Amino acid sequence: MELRIAHLYAHFLNIYGDRGNIVALSKRAMWRDIDVEIKAIDLKDEIDPDYWDLYFIGGGQDKQQIVIAEDLLAKAERLRDAANQKAVFLTVCGGYQLLGHYYRPHQGPELRGISLIDAYTVAGNRRMIGNVVVKRNDGSTLVGFENHSGKTFLGKDVQSLGKVVVGNGNNGEDKQEGAQAGTVYGTYLHGSLLPKNPAFTDNLIQQALARRYGDVKLRQLNDTLEEQAHKRALVLPA
Repeated sequence: MELRIAHLYAHFLNIYGDRGNIVALSKRAMWRDIDVEIKAIDLKDEIDPDYWDLYFIGGGQDKQQIVIAEDLLAKAERLRDAANQKAVFLTVCGGYQLLGHYYRPHQGPELRGISLIDAYTVAGNRRMIGNVVVKRNDGSTLVGFENHSGKTFLGKDVQSLGKVVVGNGNNGEDKQEGAQAGTVYGTYLHGSLLPKNPAFTDNLIQQALARRYGDVKLRQLNDTLEEQAHKRALVLPA
């Protein structure tokens, strides 16, 4: 099997260790003898929605979002085609915000999103920084680090990744973190997210492979170090 990963705007949106998510996905696949292809897709590059299994968009500040927003809109139709074909999307912070309908910053024009998820984001007056623990509906937890002032609000057609136990999450008000619509995921968790959340990482890999190979059962790995990192993050101060 082969896992094909498209890393969108790798040279613009890569703060707080977001590239570590690409490393975690590729390593956990390769440790199972799954071939991995990774390609950085930048401004004006074409996207083949029939080819890529997983798309990753990292985080950035407003100035980086302004640079990529117009190009992302130009790619919107092909990205929607990919989502309809059950490709997986993992988007963090700035990338997450532009997956919604719009991001309204403190200054400058509103940035249109590509509406892959029913959500919108507005700039807040408070910086939300610190460690985050999220309790998922299945009882599992996600851990990470947030640093954002944007406040994201979800519509009725999208669910969050879970309830915030520690930290602020989407907006610091409704105790929800991230978003999921089918195989499209958004989150404010940096740090990076996937190395210390191995079960979530494997779920993304399984979903991405299922697009071309059907139901895939991944071989169990020795996650002793990953689980230690996860458990340590659970007790870190906010």
